[in-house]
Amino acid sequence: MTLNANIRSRRKFSAVCVGMLSAALFPAMAWSATAPEPAQASEPAKRPKICLVLSGGGARGAAHIGVLKVLEQYRVPIDCIAGTSMGALVGAAYATGMKIEEMSEITGAISTELLFKESPPREELSMQRKQEDYTLLFGPEIGVVDGSLKLPKGAVTGVQLETVLRKLSKAKGFHRFDELPIPYRAVATNLVTGEAVVFKEGELANVMRASMSVPGAVAPAEFGGMMLVDGMLTQNLPVQVARSMGADIVIAVNVGTPLLRREQLDGILGVASQMVSILTEQNVQASLALLKPTDILISPELGSYTTADFDNLAKIAPLGEAAAEKVGAQLAQLSLPPEQYAALRQRQIVTLAPDVLPINEIRFDNLKRVNPEIVLGLMDTAIDQPMDQDALDSDMRRIYGTGDFEHVNYRLIDEPGRRVLAVDAVEKTWGPDFLRFGLGLSSDFSSDAYFDLAISYRKRWINSLGANWRTLLQFGHTNSLLSEFYQPLNTTGSYFVAPYVSLVSSSFDLYQGSNNIATYSTGSSLIGLDVGTNFRRYGELRLGLLTGTLSAELDTGPPDLSQGPGRVNEGAARVKLVLDRLNNTYFPRSGWRGTLDVHSSNTALGADDSYTKWSADTMAVYSLGEHTFNAYVRVGGRIGDNPLPLYNQFQWGGFLTQSGYKTGQLYGENLAFGRLMYYHRIWRASLLEGAYGGMSLELGKVGNPLVSGSPEGLLKSGSLFIGADTPVGPAYLGYGRAGDGNQSFYFFLGKAF
Repeated sequence: MTLNANIRSRRKFSAVCVGMLSAALFPAMAWSATAPEPAQASEPAKRPKICLVLSGGGARGAAHIGVLKVLEQYRVPIDCIAGTSMGALVGAAYATGMKIEEMSEITGAISTELLFKESPPREELSMQRKQEDYTLLFGPEIGVVDGSLKLPKGAVTGVQLETVLRKLSKAKGFHRFDELPIPYRAVATNLVTGEAVVFKEGELANVMRASMSVPGAVAPAEFGGMMLVDGMLTQNLPVQVARSMGADIVIAVNVGTPLLRREQLDGILGVASQMVSILTEQNVQASLALLKPTDILISPELGSYTTADFDNLAKIAPLGEAAAEKVGAQLAQLSLPPEQYAALRQRQIVTLAPDVLPINEIRFDNLKRVNPEIVLGLMDTAIDQPMDQDALDSDMRRIYGTGDFEHVNYRLIDEPGRRVLAVDAVEKTWGPDFLRFGLGLSSDFSSDAYFDLAISYRKRWINSLGANWRTLLQFGHTNSLLSEFYQPLNTTGSYFVAPYVSLVSSSFDLYQGSNNIATYSTGSSLIGLDVGTNFRRYGELRLGLLTGTLSAELDTGPPDLSQGPGRVNEGAARVKLVLDRLNNTYFPRSGWRGTLDVHSSNTALGADDSYTKWSADTMAVYSLGEHTFNAYVRVGGRIGDNPLPLYNQFQWGGFLTQSGYKTGQLYGENLAFGRLMYYHRIWRASLLEGAYGGMSLELGKVGNPLVSGSPEGLLKSGSLFIGADTPVGPAYLGYGRAGDGNQSFYFFLGKAF
């Protein structure tokens, strides 16, 4: 399959999954949809009670905003709101006092990526998870449970979705929905019983997230023993809910997706989508049959916009205005006098005070493997301090980012004399052991082409301090096995020990100028022990000892280029510092990274050669809009008088590492290199980074080259490239040219620089 085909396939899958997401609500208490509710005692007797019913429809539900705008223009009073899916989202925003202008501003900034790309900011991840970004691994983790493979319950879990939804509600924290500026209800579906669930109280973001939990796309929301999914499956247009709230007149807005035509049912994804649409349409027709002659039905004409078009909400909203204007004569009959309507809206847009009451206890329920003390250490929310909603949202994303949970949520519980923050962190049912796969491919379109496959197996929570054991296998141009046991020494993870074993075999070419004069087979067999400290989410420092053997055998080339003894003993101490705050590994748009590595081989530790090699690099990235500037410097050499052995010198050259030269063409005892990159996003993807076009300017020097005749002095080069985030990792196509005339084309898939 071609790269473009991979991207199109991923986009189609994302569109169907996201498009099936349409609505529901997940709070602290649920009530059966069949249970009648008393009418509000405060409703004025001199006019009918008007209830707005907003249907689900994914992104098409942005038309509800346009309808609300027209209702305000006609001064139609809204006394209660019932919604499903996207209707629940818009309804909650309006019911909590949000103005149309505010709602339009927020939805205008919403995108598919913002809603459903739920990995926490990379800066918040642990160093172990950040380090995996520099391997060939891609894609989701596959669980290993009792010898069998298990997959997640949904394409996304809804953690990021809830964070965005909190911005659409002016009522933070737990509320009874009859006490909101406009009484409100939201509908979800009990996945076990198939019955509608109507929520009349709870934390609004949780409620909205549950209402948007389309099976297979978003993992079900679990609460009170119920597994909740999208309310569109049972009541996508909740007219009956509005009647139970005491509505005399219902204004129903139906933005549901029409059924696909026969020619559109061209694959399994289309068929699956159609099945959901059929179920939804059946319950919508049942709801429409409940409308009375005095009720008003608004059906916006949304053309080709789909439930997945979250990147086009600002374009969809005006279509709701046009549909509402068509029933303007009916709306005019419900109009209030200007003064009376203004007074009503003034009462309804009163902003509820944010919930900042201190939390007296943080409680983790139902954790079986994960140590709650460790999770607590990840949180910035503090006991007996005013609650900060943004900090609490960040805490939830950070806890989810550990990789131990399939969903993370919270509830606020008021107990006598104390307030409890109950964190509902649901451990992955397909864990705690996970597999990941990787792929790497590189070519310079001439003599060099490399292909690698990788598989990683990680066993987590071996003990209460969070020990884990990771093994990474790679096959192809480089055959390797790295297995590390990582043992934290305290609940904060500040200190750790990490014994490991590393086996590697590969080959590299030696060049004289641009001519390949020799090929070596190399290998290493090492065992080591590191002790280290973590700087929270900034980085880590390791000190270690290692021992083993290294080898470099001449395969082809002149005998005088033989390394001498084919195998040498190695015994060394090392220091490694890594600081990483990049927001993305391959296409960073902000942040910085720096490393320092010192390797001191010593005969006293069993080595055949005594020498000390050091290297350091740093990267800083800054963006202006879609324009990104990336500065990188790498230096290295020896410490002391002992020269670096031939088998452990610096190999350099290739795409973005002295572009124009072949990969690994430069080989010497010391290195100095600087690069300035510029790239611009030329295509924005929904759930991936998209595609970039860019260029680089590079200066470098590889000192004391191993082979005479190799390029020396200050080397100048540059490149032009395009790069894309694909379902199997990053891909680059580039052209590089050096100042001395060396040039090359490059292709990489799944390679980090």
